[in-house]
Amino acid sequence: MPDAEQLPEGWEKRTSRSTGLSYYLNVHTKESQWDQPTEPAKRTGGGGSSAAGGDGADEVHCLHLLVKHKGSRRPSSWREANITRTKEEAQLLLEVYRNKIVQQESTFDELARSYSDCSSAKRGGDLGKFGRGQMQPSFEEAAFKLSVGQLSGIVDSDSGLHIILRKS
Repeated sequence: MPDAEQLPEGWEKRTSRSTGLSYYLNVHTKESQWDQPTEPAKRTGGGGSSAAGGDGADEVHCLHLLVKHKGSRRPSSWREANITRTKEEAQLLLEVYRNKIVQQESTFDELARSYSDCSSAKRGGDLGKFGRGQMQPSFEEAAFKLSVGQLSGIVDSDSGLHIILRKS
């Protein structure tokens, strides 16, 4: 195989215990991703005083509401043993939830506790503070682009579809 097993510097290939699928780990930041990396692994924080994206925070505190679908990497949750909804159905649900928050018909906390497919639901979707390289790339990118108090649009990740609220 030409470059199939030749990984750029700083990456390791691992196997997920839950799915049996291969993923790639940045040995510096412990960030994992499903797609095979094409560039050397970045180190934590970059070392300089300027940080990329959003307001330049090194870490953010976010809540999220996750709706899984049958194409999610683990289509089961504390709410449902076998999730059969389509990605389109998951998106429609999240659009309804997001509109309820924006229209102040429900709070993020209420909806996350009732409908999120993440175990963080019991905390109102609270993920606590996290830094770069700790979440799936699409989720991290969206979270760090938000301003404090801002609600994201729908974010697609390997876990499913999310809406994210940045707390700090």
